[in-house]
Amino acid sequence: MANIAVIGLGEAGSIYAAAFAAAGHSVWGIDPGDVPTPPRVSRTLEPPLHDINAVFVLTTAFAAHGLSETLLPRLPAESLWVDMSTASPTQKAETAQRFPNLKYTDIAILGPVLVYGTSTPLLASGGSVTEVADLLGHVGAPVETVAEGSPGDAMAHKLLRSILMKGLASVITEAVTAGAAAGREQWIREQCAAQLAGSGSAIVDRFLTGSLTHASRRAEEMKSVVHFLQDLGVPSDMSAASAEQLQRFTQR
Repeated sequence: MANIAVIGLGEAGSIYAAAFAAAGHSVWGIDPGDVPTPPRVSRTLEPPLHDINAVFVLTTAFAAHGLSETLLPRLPAESLWVDMSTASPTQKAETAQRFPNLKYTDIAILGPVLVYGTSTPLLASGGSVTEVADLLGHVGAPVETVAEGSPGDAMAHKLLRSILMKGLASVITEAVTAGAAAGREQWIREQCAAQLAGSGSAIVDRFLTGSLTHASRRAEEMKSVVHFLQDLGVPSDMSAASAEQLQRFTQR
């Protein structure tokens, strides 16, 4: 069993901390905020770093950077530093380069931990991914490794995916909100579902080629969409951005 420090006891951190403790590991939870302490987790602001085998960082990107500067120099060389924050790929790569003798691993969380718990898919990169994956396996966490990846590569994959997932969520939210305002919510929901259920590769190709080939016509269409949403009293952030992007495509 390992001695583990979990920095950040928010939604994700508390779930992993509790799971490690339930699996029999000794766990120290570190969070200065007014958040509950998971069962069987020792709450502290000063973990016994000389005895720690692994540090899991589940804080904000800003806090993760500061913590790495403060704690990494004090850790034994054989300790694992597992950065599960949303710090940028560049920040993660630079931190790993500054402390080359420590086992720095970049982990990207690819789903809502509050929904899936420790079974949420994880993507890892760095020189110690095998050790980290083995430790996370104790709590049933599935870890995929970026082939020949360095620290920052896992987060780069996550952020590329976020362009799709967060952008798609915003577009669907705008469309359904507009549909409700126009009295056609069920119809637009069905349209969204039909598009998502199609052939993925074919849809990607159609979107890429169609947007460039028909940019001028589609830009004008999306400008009409913006006016329509204004008439409905619905925000048009995503539609306006689409119109601007398509207009740029006409200059290519």
